[in-house]
This record gives sequence, structure tokens and C-alpha cells, in this order.
Amino acid sequence: MVFQVRWSERARHDLLEVRDFIAADNPTAARKVIREIVGRTRLLATQPFSSPTYEPARDNNIRHTFSGRYRIFYRVNPAEGRIEILAVWHSSRREPEL
Repeated sequence: MVFQVRWSERARHDLLEVRDFIAADNPTAARKVIREIVGRTRLLATQPFSSPTYEPARDNNIRHTFSGRYRIFYRVNPAEGRIEILAVWHSSRREPEL
């Protein structure tokens, strides 16, 4: 089964912040990082359960994966065949509130 990947408003905003922060110094690197993050989320469409659950959320449907130094938090909805990207977070930051 291939899951549909949807981005929450927060996750879209996070992605734009990542892009803008990196692009201030290196626009080429910013494009590369964004491509890698988006590419990683596309892989989730076919492998939604390959990443561990995010324990602090206390919801077994919320998981997280990495793309470089960025963590991608997402919720799997198997009944609807959908994944929602919840947040994109630099790994050096404290844990997000989801």
C-alpha cells in the first residue's frame, strides 16, 4: 500500500524557515537540504512504519525520522492510508511540542 503524504501548515512553515535560514549564507546548500528533506518524506509513502514511534507524544501513530541534521515528525493514519508531516526540527533543538 502506498500512503498519501500531506504536510501540515506547521511543517510547511518549518520547511520554509529551514530554507530561509540556510539560504542566508548558502542558497545552493538550502536547495539541497530541502530536496533531501522532501525526498525523505516521499520515502515514507511506501515505508511509513520503518521509523520508530516518538515516545514523548504517547501516540503510537506519531513517528520520527532523520534527514541529515533535521528530524521529521509525522503521524501515520493507516485506516485512511495517509501520513501527515507534523514538523521539521533541527536535531540540536530541544524536543518539539506536538
